[in-house]
This record gives sequence, structure tokens and C-alpha cells, in this order.
Amino acid sequence: MQKSKILIVSDMCGYGKVAAAAQMPIFSYMGHDVFTLPTMLISNTFPYGKYAIMESTDYISEALQKWKELGFSFDAITTGFMASERQAQIVAAYCSDQASRGTAIYVDPVMGDYGKLYGGADEGTIRCMREMLGVAHLCFPNYTEACLLTNMPYKEEGISREGAIELVNKVRRIGSLSVIITSCIVEGQHAVVGYNHFSGKHFLLTYEEIPVQFPGTGDIFSSIIVGKLQDGEKLEIATLYAMDIIHSWIDRNKDNDDINRGIPIERHLNEL
Repeated sequence: MQKSKILIVSDMCGYGKVAAAAQMPIFSYMGHDVFTLPTMLISNTFPYGKYAIMESTDYISEALQKWKELGFSFDAITTGFMASERQAQIVAAYCSDQASRGTAIYVDPVMGDYGKLYGGADEGTIRCMREMLGVAHLCFPNYTEACLLTNMPYKEEGISREGAIELVNKVRRIGSLSVIITSCIVEGQHAVVGYNHFSGKHFLLTYEEIPVQFPGTGDIFSSIIVGKLQDGEKLEIATLYAMDIIHSWIDRNKDNDDINRGIPIERHLNEL
């Protein structure tokens, strides 16, 4: 099977398996060629409470210009956290240009959870992510992020099936062709809801939640889906597969001493 050249445009964490540090081993194990463009460097995952950050917008601008001169191209681009509106505009413009040449664009609008923005994120971050969704073939917001993107109220108790479909459609109107919204509670059940623009159908997939919070699980989830899609799998099947894998990995690591480091991905890659 012909494998893909996948570019990861996301933050790089030094201590912890999140963002690019989580995506790289998964894509590599699945046989894809992996390339990276860090949006920022982070010393460690946020749950530790203290961290150092260095954003890289000027570097990205120069790197993309050099890549253009060298004629580099990719089969797929995945994007995550954006450090600024200027950075998002630069990356979105590059993704749009690459998409016109046949590149698949996957956007994870990383900015919040549990009804709140992450520390350091603000209204500008929301504008950044709307910019990115405008060039996406598929996006992966969690329920909080979907509400922030669409100005819909966050409901801790959950939403109806009709409300979930409405939320998906509102995200689609921002620009993304297909949508997967994670961490929803739909009529009392934990669920992933989505829309596949190839089939023109909505879908809702339920799961049993394991009550432990690892950083990076969304990055693992989206990376497995992207890897499968680039291998030609259908969206719903790829999503179910990723849900099963992430549930298994969380369950097997739920008693780890330091969950702030994230899931030790390399120990489980042979299950992919």
C-alpha cells in the first residue's frame, strides 16, 4: 500500500506525550512518512501547573518560504494549537495552497475543555481556529471547542440527538467539509458525533467513559483516524477503530503514578 507524507503543524512538548510528540510515533508506526512544523515549544504538559513556552511564528513563515523554493509537498497536513492569529493566517494560507494541489487538511482546533478555554487562550484563539476550519477537509473539536467555535451554549448535562446534529452542522458552516465532535453527552450517553461529507450522512457513536483524564488523548484519537483515512478507510470505521484503541490504552494506564505525562504510547504501538 502506498503510504502518505504527513506534515504535523502543532506544538512540540518536551515532557509528555501530547500534540506532535504523540502524533509522530503513531504515524510512523502506521508506516507513513512524518514531517513536523512546530507552532510552539512547550517544556511540559499544562497539568503540571508550571511550564515554559516559546512560540515560533517567524520560524514558520521562513520555513514555509524555503519549502516553497525547494518544492516540498505533502499528502496530508494535520494542524493543532496555534500560537497567534498571525500564525494561524500563515498556516491557513499554506494549507489552502496545498489543498488546491490535492493535499488533505485535518484540523484539531485545540483551545479548551469542560466548558472553558485553556489557560493562555482567548477570543483571539477562537478566531484563529475558525480561520483554520475554513481550509479543513475534516476537523476534530471536542464538545467545548465546538460550542466556542459556534457561539453555542455549553451544557454540562449534555444535549439531545437533534442538538448534537445541529452543533455538527454549525461547525460545518464555518468551512470544514467533514466533522467529528468528541466528548459529547448525548441523551445521557457519552458519544462521538460527526458528519461524513463523502457519504452525506451524520453518525453518532457511543462509548463507556473511563473516569481518568490523560493529556494527549485527543491527539492520539485524531492521529489514528488520520492514519486510517490516509490508508483509504471510511470515516465511521476509522473513528470506531480509534475509539476502541484509545479506550483500551486509557484503561490499561489508568492507575499510572503520573498521568500528567500522558499515555506511554510507544508501549502500545503494536496494537495498531
